[in-house]
Amino acid sequence: MRINVIRKCSRRPLQSLSYSTRVQHREIIAAKNPSINAFVNVSQPPRDIPQDLPLSGLTVAVKDNIATSFLPTTCSSTMLKDFVSPFDATVVKILQRNGADIIGKTNCDEFGMGSLNIHSVHGPVKNPFNASKEGTTKDERAAGGSSGGSAAAVAAGMCDAALGTDTGGSVRLPASYCGVIGFKPSYGLVSRWGVVSYADSLDTVGLFANDIPTIQRVFDQIAVYDGLDPTSAPVEIREKAYSHSMERLTSQKTETSILEGLKIGIPQEYFPSEMASSIVEPIRKIIQALKSRGAEIVPVSLPSTSYALSSYYVLASAEASSNLARYDGIQYGKYVEPGPGVDLSKTAQVYAQTRTANFGQEVKKRILLGTYALSADAFGNYFLQAQRIRQLVKDDFNAVFSIPNYFTDMPGSVKDGVDVLIHPSAIRTAPRLAESEDEKSSLDSYVQDVLTVPASLAGLAALSVPVVETTNKEGAQALPIGVSVVGQWGTDDLVLSVGRAVAAIQPLV
Repeated sequence: MRINVIRKCSRRPLQSLSYSTRVQHREIIAAKNPSINAFVNVSQPPRDIPQDLPLSGLTVAVKDNIATSFLPTTCSSTMLKDFVSPFDATVVKILQRNGADIIGKTNCDEFGMGSLNIHSVHGPVKNPFNASKEGTTKDERAAGGSSGGSAAAVAAGMCDAALGTDTGGSVRLPASYCGVIGFKPSYGLVSRWGVVSYADSLDTVGLFANDIPTIQRVFDQIAVYDGLDPTSAPVEIREKAYSHSMERLTSQKTETSILEGLKIGIPQEYFPSEMASSIVEPIRKIIQALKSRGAEIVPVSLPSTSYALSSYYVLASAEASSNLARYDGIQYGKYVEPGPGVDLSKTAQVYAQTRTANFGQEVKKRILLGTYALSADAFGNYFLQAQRIRQLVKDDFNAVFSIPNYFTDMPGSVKDGVDVLIHPSAIRTAPRLAESEDEKSSLDSYVQDVLTVPASLAGLAALSVPVVETTNKEGAQALPIGVSVVGQWGTDDLVLSVGRAVAAIQPLV
């Protein structure tokens, strides 16, 4: 059963997309991509897309860790160089079946491991937004990661929408840096079948676009139950969560009426000392604007937030070490001939040749950390402790939301709880690429995920909406900032509706 059979959200009128128009999109890529490096492969324009399908008229880019049978799927790694999948991922098949033009594959951090899209065999992705009109090399900005190619492609106008994957913020962070909409659906609503695994309990297929209606249009099609995906949420659970979202949305008449009586929680832990001062004031303006339009602003506390980042990197690295064990050059991955002196009677040494040559430094680091966390000596002190913290993070969210979590064994709801949470998407604006390279060997790059990781650990719906300021204090065009809307599991339509209201009060002056 397809969950979108019961969806009643309004859709934009269907658009037609002629063959010549599809060619023009690819011409834009040819002109802009050399300076941005968002696409790693571009498809041939299809000629026979019917014009009466739900996604007719949309060009959609796909992150390079989502399987396609008609384009290589390299995960931006030497290990999978030139690999072409024998099948399409479920989300790719759904998009094509509904009329979308899959325009190409986008650059990403290797196997989705990174926050700046600088860990790629294809080279770094450059943020289309540049604070310098001259565009000098020293002013080039990072696009964010790991789905930086998808975010940059949308920001540069090279496609209408793009698929990314979000493990700990890999959709929301680049969306914030590039000034586009980035949506991470609730875990289990969108099929992961055909998505190259990084951390199975966290990986979620997400969406980028320049407006909420486009996000909604694509999401309505791909949010379906898939029997091939063992983590796909059952239909009856989807329907219960969806009905709760609809209860709040039935009174919506305009883009801002959803705010009347809406309880918005502001988590105090999401304004850490590491946050740049340029982020705080625009977020305050957004909160004040929401309050003036009828929303009730409620301060809330999520006390386990400070431990979430540590828990995430233990769990994600542990799952990565297990998932990437298959790339040994024998079963999967590009084989490297062992050099002279290698003891061929020892399988591990043969594998080591391939893994050493084909994995990047960031992937090697996380595999080693994850393997250690799963070792007998460290399992209790690291992996099990991280799982306990993850449960505390989930409990924190369940304690503040008014809507039950139907994805857990004890759904329960909180009297006088909030409908959604709002907080900054990132602790800073897009850093310069030169600074990003300097962070490769430090812990600074991991701190960027501090505001996005908690929602990923809990599997919640989360949306990053760009905050638009005409100028900064110096009078120059301000760098993009994102504000996140987070909702209980399964309230994706409510989150998108609140995001639409946030977008409607832009720009800020």
